[in-house]
Amino acid sequence: MSRIAKELELIKGSIPGSVTLVAVSKTKPLELLKEAYAAGQRHFGENRVQELEEKYNALPKDICWHMIGHLQSKKVKTIAPFVHLIHGVDSFKLLAEINKQALKNNRTIDCLLQFFIAQEETKFGFDLEEALEMLGSDEFAALKNIRLVGIMGMATFTDDTDQIRTEFKTLASYFDQLKSTHFENVASFKEISMGMSGDYAIAIEEGSTMVRIGSAIFGGR
Repeated sequence: MSRIAKELELIKGSIPGSVTLVAVSKTKPLELLKEAYAAGQRHFGENRVQELEEKYNALPKDICWHMIGHLQSKKVKTIAPFVHLIHGVDSFKLLAEINKQALKNNRTIDCLLQFFIAQEETKFGFDLEEALEMLGSDEFAALKNIRLVGIMGMATFTDDTDQIRTEFKTLASYFDQLKSTHFENVASFKEISMGMSGDYAIAIEEGSTMVRIGSAIFGGR
């Protein structure tokens, strides 16, 4: 068994079966992705559009590709034909562009709303008030080729586990509020994407349904 296969087995053994493991493969060579694929991994996450497109073209077509980085509106058209899930939707403008490109490709594209929960200015995302206002708007209701399936957020990069836990609790509370106000009878609105290599165990304890893990699988850069 390869080292990557062993790491995947360890991680999958430590998380509930209900949690989706997204292998963060950004900057990693195709050989390592092929190892993970051979070990049964099918969900991969990339944060650069060009790299995502290149890997999509080079690898098997049953892979579910997750766009996990900050996405510029002008680059949506490149991934619209094949992307499985766009994690970082942080503005209505981006959502409208995804809808436009999905329509051109005769698709409905699944998306997650990104919330700002960290104490770092480098992170992106909605605040709760902005998201609720958007979800209640006629402009949002007119978007027929996107499907919001949940939310995502990134905790502050810190060793303070209490702070990380508090931020994850905040995100989970946002999910509960959106679910009750706008998605009560929408079964597909079920994902809370939070947790990475350093904090995924806490994230799962706080309700995460999807973790994004890179270095723990592939090693550091």
